[in-house]
Order: sequence, then C-alpha cells, then structure tokens
Amino acid sequence: MTNEAPEDLPDGTPGASVLPGPPAATLRGHRDFNRLWAGESLSVFCKEIGQLALPVVAVALLDATTFQVGVLNAASTAAFLLVGLPAGAWVDRWLKRRTMIAADLVRVAVALVVPVLWFAGALAMWHLYAVALVIGAASVFFDVSYQSYLPFLVRPDQVGAANSRLEGTAQIARIGGPALGGLLLKVISAPVLMLSDAVGYLASAIALLRVRDTEVPTARADHDPLVTAVAEGLRFVLHHELLRPITLCTSLSNIGSTLVNTLMPILLLRTLGFEPWVLGLVFSVGSVGGILGALTAARFARVIGEGTVIPVSAVVFGIPCVLLPLTVHAPNHAIAVAMLLVAEFLTSWSVLTYNVTQVSMRQRVCPPRLLGRMNASIRFLVWGVMPLAALGSGLLAGQIGVVPTLWVGTAIGVLASLPVVFSPLRGMRTLPDAPA
Repeated sequence: MTNEAPEDLPDGTPGASVLPGPPAATLRGHRDFNRLWAGESLSVFCKEIGQLALPVVAVALLDATTFQVGVLNAASTAAFLLVGLPAGAWVDRWLKRRTMIAADLVRVAVALVVPVLWFAGALAMWHLYAVALVIGAASVFFDVSYQSYLPFLVRPDQVGAANSRLEGTAQIARIGGPALGGLLLKVISAPVLMLSDAVGYLASAIALLRVRDTEVPTARADHDPLVTAVAEGLRFVLHHELLRPITLCTSLSNIGSTLVNTLMPILLLRTLGFEPWVLGLVFSVGSVGGILGALTAARFARVIGEGTVIPVSAVVFGIPCVLLPLTVHAPNHAIAVAMLLVAEFLTSWSVLTYNVTQVSMRQRVCPPRLLGRMNASIRFLVWGVMPLAALGSGLLAGQIGVVPTLWVGTAIGVLASLPVVFSPLRGMRTLPDAPA
C-alpha cells in the first residue's frame, strides 16, 4: 500500500494566499485545476500502460533471479530513503510547479533509455537498476511537490473535492492502463512499452506548463539551515498524536505489500505459469475497487466518522492478501485468477479509502509552511522502508521460497493496522484542522 494527495491553507501564512475562483461547491469553472486534472489523468493512463514493462523485461527477457527482481524493485524506491528528507526542505523553498515540470522532463529522457539500449542489443540488468533509480529520484521531487501543490491552486474548501477528482480519474486510468499494457505485450516487446511511460511524463509536463497559480517562493531570509529544516518536519510528524500512528501503520503496511508485490510477477509468470496479460488484468480489476474507494471514502467517513474510517479501512486492507499465497493451491487457473481478482479489488478499495481520508487529514493538521517537509518526512518513513523490504523479499524468497515469503508479507500487512486501531482516531467523528 502507498499513499498520496494535498490540503490546508490558513490566511496570513507566508507563501499562501486565498485564491479567487468558482464557488466552493464546484471546480467546473476552475480552468487551471482542470488543466492539471486533464494532464495528470492522461499521464497516469500512459504510465499505467507502461508499468509492466520493467518487471517483464527483467523476468521474461533478461531471466532475472528473485534477488535481481528484489534489487530492481529496491532501486525504484531507494531515492525516498536516500534523498526523501532533504527533498521536502528543498521543495518548501522552491516553486512546486516548476519542480514538477523539471522532474517530468528528467523522467521522459530516462524512460527512453530502455528501448534505445534494447534495439542496440546492449540492454543488461544494471541498466534497469539505473533507470529505476533515476526515475525514482525524480519521482521523489515530483511527488513531494504534487502533494503540497493543490493548496496553492485551489481554495482550502475546494481541496477535498480536487483530491477526490484527481484520485478518482487516476483510478479509472488504472483500470484500462495495465490491461491494455498486458494486451500490447502480446504484439510488441516490453522495452517498446516503456515509450508509454515517456509519453505520460511528457503529457504531465505540458499540462503543468499551461497551469497558472499564485505561489511565490519563500524569502531567502526565511530559509533555515537544511538540517534544522529537515529536523523540524520530522519532529512535527513524530510528535503529532494523529500523524505518528498513521505513519507507523502505513510504514508497516508498505513493508508487507512490498514483500508481496516484489514477488507478484514471479508468482504469476513462473509459479502459476500465466502470460503477462493476466498480470495486467489483475491490476486493472483491482483498480475498480480503487475507484469505488475514492468515490465512497467521503460518504463512508460521514457515516462512521472521519477518524474512525482510517483504522477500519486499515483493518480491511490486510485481510484479502491472504488469498495471494493460497492461489498455488487453487484446483485450476480460472479459480486462481478469481482469487487474485478478489484480493486486488478488496485491497484497492480499502487502500484508497484509507489514503483519501488520511492524506486530506494530514494536510488539514499541517501548517502550510511545513507542508513539503511534512509530506517528505512521511514519505521517507513510509516509503524509505520499501527498498529494504524489496531487497529482503528477494533474499528471503531465495532462502525459503516465493510462497512462504508471500505469507510473511501478508502477516505484516494484517498486523499493520494495530497502531491506528489503538489510537485517538478510533471513534473520532471529526478530524481537527491546523491551528490558525
């Protein structure tokens, strides 16, 4: 499980402003948000088409071992561990839209490396590691900026609607993208599919170039030393009674899901003997659950409470993973596929419900001047564990096997809910806002 989004903007805060625009009830006439929305929707769709490319190249074309697959997965998230914390401090100093554009252009260039080297007959595993590492580093800066950007584009009372719209359309893209990518792999090679990634990043950059906002850079005189700035963000997260349990829950969940997801291509393509398109189908059907999660999160929160929905969804998202290692005992391929689809659907619904609620909450309780550092600190703590878990997944699978490692990941995912279950969030009807 991973997490995303943005919010909060009290008056009188440096770098913040009250934005003119349409009534709070609608974003229909907000031209700049709609440009961002259109560009990111197209970008996500293209990236979802190409997301199968790297693991399929590694497993099917370069005969990667379980350890090499673990290293590849670790490389894609290592940047959150290596530069995640200072990235937040830098993003708080930089203009976020320009940072996202620069990150997108770097990712366009790097995504083209794989097809070029493949056609040259020179592609090797270390090239995939390097590509994953650089794209991951650029993604750190893009994601931290993206999570902190909406408060500078729409009014505070529009942020929740904007987040839901962005996440809802992203989930729609995730339905068709992986399935189409899997089908395309039947007629084109996996390295060529990487071109879709490049198109997606380019679409995002072009859309952002057309967006206008009112963010202004913070004055140099307000810049604390980097270490001081980073420490302030970490302290805010670790000392906050609501952010701390959410961070621990998400971190444990990401350890479990990384152990599982790292081995998913090997489980499906080798252990179960499926073709790559089945992997795309599983991801696509799972995204239907994600759409429902994005669409129903707000209503679900109103019914059981904004705080309560977080531990409830956290409990739910660990349980369906039990079906994944059980697929090896399915009597036939049809039942195995059905089990995979049910697991992905339920997990995606609960993860999106959890994410939409907790991300909006953490931006509501955070002062705007700390948004970048708060998001980067959480990303460091919840995504920094992922490269270590990916390496551990490859090593553990080599020692005890793929299926036993899946059981370990599933157990961690089930236990991940405990920090939020035993927190003030349980029974909380309304989440607090940041002090003015």
